[in-house]
Amino acid sequence: MKKSGTTEKNFSLIKRFFPYLRKHLKTELLVLACAATSACCEIALPLIVRRITDQGVSDPAGLTVKLIVTIAIAYIALRGMDSLASFCQSYWGHKMGVRIENSMREDMFDHLQKLSFTFFDNTKVGQLMSRMTSDLFDVAEWAHHFPEMVLMTAVKFIASFFIFANMDIRFAIAIFILMPLMIVLTKYSRTKMRETFKKGRHQVGEINARIEDSLLGVRVVRSFTNEKVEKEKFSKGNEKYVEIKNKSHKYMSQFHATVKLIDGVTYITVVSLGALLMKEGITSAGDFAASLLLISTLLGSIRTIVDFSEQFSRGITGVERFVEIMDEEPDITDSENAVDIENVQGEIEFKDVSFSYVKGEKEILHSLNLKIRKGGNVALVGPSGGGKTTLCNLIPRFYEAESGEILLDGKNIKDITLRSLRSNIGVVAQDVYLFSGTIRDNLIYGKADATDEELIEATKKAGAHEFISALPDGYDTYIGERGVKLSGGQKQRISIARVFLKNPPVLLLDEATSALDNESEKLVQESLERLAKGRTTLTIAHRLTTIRNADEIVVLTEDGIAEQGSHAQLMQKGGIYSNMYSMYATM
Repeated sequence: MKKSGTTEKNFSLIKRFFPYLRKHLKTELLVLACAATSACCEIALPLIVRRITDQGVSDPAGLTVKLIVTIAIAYIALRGMDSLASFCQSYWGHKMGVRIENSMREDMFDHLQKLSFTFFDNTKVGQLMSRMTSDLFDVAEWAHHFPEMVLMTAVKFIASFFIFANMDIRFAIAIFILMPLMIVLTKYSRTKMRETFKKGRHQVGEINARIEDSLLGVRVVRSFTNEKVEKEKFSKGNEKYVEIKNKSHKYMSQFHATVKLIDGVTYITVVSLGALLMKEGITSAGDFAASLLLISTLLGSIRTIVDFSEQFSRGITGVERFVEIMDEEPDITDSENAVDIENVQGEIEFKDVSFSYVKGEKEILHSLNLKIRKGGNVALVGPSGGGKTTLCNLIPRFYEAESGEILLDGKNIKDITLRSLRSNIGVVAQDVYLFSGTIRDNLIYGKADATDEELIEATKKAGAHEFISALPDGYDTYIGERGVKLSGGQKQRISIARVFLKNPPVLLLDEATSALDNESEKLVQESLERLAKGRTTLTIAHRLTTIRNADEIVVLTEDGIAEQGSHAQLMQKGGIYSNMYSMYATM
């Protein structure tokens, strides 16, 4: 039953992979034609030896120089054809494999762009990197070798069977009884190899994730002098990988040892049978010599298949891990009736909205109701865990509300296409993400076709033009991974300039100044005020002095909205906000 299940699963995976191969069907047919030609040329040698040997034994005088030269020329011609076919098979096959790998990687990358934040919250980037690189490389190698190896072996098997049968049917029966025995005896090893390859791939992803985490946090590691701790963590993962690889090599060794045993048994069977038949005068010396060469050719082909079975296990495991990602469904997609929204005014309303990050666990927001007028400046304050960031993340549908409605200009955001919705919302967060590259590369993320004049105007509004101009290469200055060569304030102002270029009617500011020093905070705050002018703005702030001028302040706690009003109204009320502000002002 297990065998049937494994076979069915392999067939299902190959079926999922086939569309990528079908795109290159013409190339694949050419590769297969070359493989068949190469196999036929290889089979010809035993027949040539058989002809010469029989002629030499039965009529030595007939073995003329002319005959020998003719046979030699024919053999060289066949070898030349074999070499050309092998070159085309290898070159076109690898070329096709690379294209398949490229298509699969692009499809996986495109699919990952559609997956929800929930998926990335629970998945290590290192694991995804492993699936997109080493896994797909193995798939590419398997993709072009598998069909040609199967065809070459089939051609050699069929041709050998008829040649052996022509010499003596007992040759054919003996060999083709032993061949299935090899498949049966190696079944256990092949199954275990498949399992360990999958575990090994997973552990490679874990190692990648550990390296990425440690290197990106190298400053934190060194500041706490925890190099030894990181080394121990890495060594632990590395040792686990060694353990898995050792098991893999154990099953591979069992596999190859079994194959070698059957290989030897098959060879000596043919030799013994041939010797007995020749002794009885049933077979000729030419047939005996040809059978030895033929069985060597056949066993060589089987060894190739055997060696390839390891690659098959790697390849089918890679396809399986590819399919696992491609079968991940985005939690958040456009509804069937979703439309683009135009001329957004920026009125936002929450109606009985509830949300939890894990279904069935405690809700972060429960039946929340909040209305923000167009162009309004609303600040969200309150203790950590109250749902401030969650509320902001629900507006662009980074996460989906479990119940209730969120309206933008009176329209349910679920009925607006994601692209249209998010293109009308700008986000400035505390944790600024800048891509590796130049300042220009990061700025045009806000508007791909922005002119130099537009870039300069945006950076001036964000208070960034002056420091950018002072850099050695100006806007073309390389800023390192995640903008490591810039200060916190500089990175924040670039992120603000990026939003100026996007020019959205709705703005979400998530503690955009909380990690900055006083001077940088002042500059960034001025930039944010310019950015917020004329836009609907939601500001999450811990530094309460920065939101005194907000039209409305909403105090959000674990129990929902506790207080709501202007700074003056809330201070006069003497509640949670008043206590928070007084505490902050005396710090």
